[in-house]
Amino acid sequence: MSCEGAIGEPGGDDIVTPGSTLVSESVSRRLSRAELDRTLLDLLGDDTKPASMRLEEDVFTPYDTDWSTQHASQALIESFEVVAEDVAARFVADPARRAMLVPCTPASAGDEACFRQFVESFGRRAFRRALTPDEIDAYLPLLSFATEDNAYVAHDFYTAVALVVRAVLQDPEFLYLIEVGRPTLTPEVYALTDNELASRMAYLLWGTIPDDALLAEAQAGRLTDPVSRRAAAERMLGDARARSQMRRFHSLWLGYRAIPNDPMLIAAFERETGALVDRAVFDSGSYVETLFRSPETYLDTFLAGHYGLTAPAGGEGWAPYGDSGRSGILSHGSVLAAFSKFNDTSPTQRGIFVRTRLLCESVPPPPPTVMVDQPPTGDGTSACKLDRYTLHRESSSSCSGCHSQMDPIGFGLEQYDIAGRFRTHDDGHPECPIDGAGELPPYGTFSGPAELATKLIDSGQLEPCIVQQYLAFAIGRAPLSATDIEEQIRTDLVGKLQASGGSFEELVLSYIESDAFAHRREPAAAP
Repeated sequence: MSCEGAIGEPGGDDIVTPGSTLVSESVSRRLSRAELDRTLLDLLGDDTKPASMRLEEDVFTPYDTDWSTQHASQALIESFEVVAEDVAARFVADPARRAMLVPCTPASAGDEACFRQFVESFGRRAFRRALTPDEIDAYLPLLSFATEDNAYVAHDFYTAVALVVRAVLQDPEFLYLIEVGRPTLTPEVYALTDNELASRMAYLLWGTIPDDALLAEAQAGRLTDPVSRRAAAERMLGDARARSQMRRFHSLWLGYRAIPNDPMLIAAFERETGALVDRAVFDSGSYVETLFRSPETYLDTFLAGHYGLTAPAGGEGWAPYGDSGRSGILSHGSVLAAFSKFNDTSPTQRGIFVRTRLLCESVPPPPPTVMVDQPPTGDGTSACKLDRYTLHRESSSSCSGCHSQMDPIGFGLEQYDIAGRFRTHDDGHPECPIDGAGELPPYGTFSGPAELATKLIDSGQLEPCIVQQYLAFAIGRAPLSATDIEEQIRTDLVGKLQASGGSFEELVLSYIESDAFAHRREPAAAP
């Protein structure tokens, strides 16, 4: 999808001067299924997750906000139509929800004044901006169609309301975060408008539409001012939706958004990991230390028994790891379960996780002749995983280079099974002891999650990678391009993170008040 000019907002021809040319490339992107579900909940009170039920799953790279993977199709358009029709029908069938969103009581089936009020208020929230009088007028024929004497529709005011909802939910301006901006003195760099900034802020911090307060800030023209924009973001970070969105970012980044385990165990993992993310992001001034080296975790009696740890007093709460060898989020069953294969832990997958998600390194794909859907078999003389993986590396020159950089990392976590439980031998093979010895080339040897976390922090690469991951999530493109401009944006934000003592909230606020957030760069034409 491409757009030229401004949509529904005057001032598109203004020329402004950017304070900085450190601006990332970006284009309009479609809302993900998760964003659509959250938007429909906040917009219409629909908690059935209709987008997740009816739309094709997004591509995760690992983020579902990656516009480079989004492609339109006839099937997608038809699915949007089905979602819109279903959501609208259930909305008008619920008098309580209708009363909350229709700001007047219609005096008759054809009450045009009340209908205009609904279109104006609903459109403002759905399109994340105020509608012009002409745009409101464009919906009036739906009222006439719904209330005239014909055999096709019921003669009812709320039939017209349902038609408006159906139309709006299929409008590209609802389905996409459309960013055009205003030209600047720097070619290819555009300053986002206040309404565009409100949408960018809301979907980054909350994963949903702006609230009335943020829309009012945009209408007053305050969001283009960095100080006011930061103040608005500070308010938004105090909302419960910010905590939910931060949990979602971490689940995508660290790969545990969908893990194979018992539902009761998954729910316990979600409580444990969510509590740590909340503490690290919002309740601690030292994000990296808290997230990766926390000496305690959030348990209930069930999860404590699962891990073999002492249950907290009262049956649920924070409990120390003690001398278990665990610390921080790398000890959580959610993360340890995320990168498995063949119904068991995979040293290779865990190594790839550390290399790509925590160090932001590129790992090349395996040669096309390698059977990646089969575990290493070794020479058939040993059932032990360590022996099989070692022989696989030593016997294949095409595989040894990459696997020597990944497998030793995974074996340093091998004492923790697919559900995060400590073990001393391969599952089902007591004759195959696990010593837990691992290596993070070139940073040295370790054993277990606690020592791995220390190696990652000491490497000096963890913080830059975290910033890069968050930028990829925010910009809607992964991986982040290795350009001088984007490298400098990352470097500047790493400096902000470190100067704040490690506050993730300060990282987010620094980014939102920056010129990099308030502008977009037109992508370079393909050669």
